Amino acid sequence: MSFWEYVGNRHEQLLADTYQHASAVFQCMVVATLIGVALGVLTYRRAWAGNLAITSTATILTIPSLALIGLLIPITGLGVAPTVTALVLYGLLPVVRNAIVGLRGVDPSLVDAATGIGMSRAARLFRVELPLAWPPILTGIRVATQMLMGIAAIAAYASGPGLGNEIFRGISSLGSANALNQVLAGTLGIIVLALLFDAAYALIGRLTIPRGIRV
Repeated sequence: MSFWEYVGNRHEQLLADTYQHASAVFQCMVVATLIGVALGVLTYRRAWAGNLAITSTATILTIPSLALIGLLIPITGLGVAPTVTALVLYGLLPVVRNAIVGLRGVDPSLVDAATGIGMSRAARLFRVELPLAWPPILTGIRVATQMLMGIAAIAAYASGPGLGNEIFRGISSLGSANALNQVLAGTLGIIVLALLFDAAYALIGRLTIPRGIRV
């Protein structure tokens, strides 16, 4: 059976796996972004705190994804829980680092001017600092999403959702008629999703970043 015949025969399952993969990555990136930006906001003013946040989240990336998911299984069980936990943890570093870099890069004179016109600390953060730090934060989200696309495939090891199931089925049945088709379908699906997400982020950047501060 050719690859395209395989895709035609299995298109419903492939579409379901693709949707689950995209949904898992998207939802985990929302959580990772909220946590990462919050950590950046809480730590960027103090050098030691910012360095601790970056070092802590960077340490997570030194743990192989398969090992981390394996360690989570006794705690969270199989399925969605270890997948979500692992993806959120892996998605933190680029967001935290870029949030801290972006917030520290805001021109102090602009913050002083905001203070001079009577803005509170919260108002300065949400109306001046975060909007100016948004371009590097968005870049961090973009990088994290590309990482999670590939890492999410490993979640099939813990019975997680997504295209990794297609890849693992193919690997476990190497030598059979459709083994290569299964691995190829899962891999190409992840690549296509990564490109679509990246294009969506590029569009978000154009819509949300003023031309004057666009990188």
